[in-house]
Amino acid sequence: MDKTTNKRHAKRIGLMGGTFDPIHHGHLVAAEVARFEFGLEKVIFIPAGIPPHKTRKDISLPGHRLEMASRAVASNPFFTVSNLEIKRAGVSYAIDTVQEMCRLFPDNDLYFITGADAVLEILTWRNVIGLLELCSFIAATRPGFKLESLNKSLSYYSHHQLSKIKTLEVPALAISSTDIRARVQEGRPIKYLLPEKVEEYIYLNRLYK
Repeated sequence: MDKTTNKRHAKRIGLMGGTFDPIHHGHLVAAEVARFEFGLEKVIFIPAGIPPHKTRKDISLPGHRLEMASRAVASNPFFTVSNLEIKRAGVSYAIDTVQEMCRLFPDNDLYFITGADAVLEILTWRNVIGLLELCSFIAATRPGFKLESLNKSLSYYSHHQLSKIKTLEVPALAISSTDIRARVQEGRPIKYLLPEKVEEYIYLNRLYK
């Protein structure tokens, strides 16, 4: 059997990058729906070390975000967490992460799971053409998200490149990390927006105060 045939039947692995400050049910539901719909063997959550598109100076320490992600996925045997970006020096670019994952999983097809809002900014990503050659993208959308805006943003790409970008509607994406941080600051409840173990960790470590 040649390498082409092997690759055609390769197992699929999902990569879910993000700041995860904090991780919440929207992230988890998106990963689980993507795992089922695209037949992913597993999903690896990769908290960013230094996110390239974030300007907040008060972003939580990487160790906190890694621990919250680890607690959040502990009950799902198909989910795992990687500290790849956190232990790597410098800004966390997706191309560097995917290249490293290609080295770790040379015989697997990689699917990068992210929000449709992030895909709208894909033109600003470092070496996005190289990214589209290395992996497919799953753009998780909120209900009511206008796919026309996504298509317009991606009109620059070839048919082959566009075929590497899939869309997936996920109702739970109405939850946001920004809202959760604001709720904690204002003393409002965050229960049921994120896993209980993550909620406990936030209060125990007085995050977002």
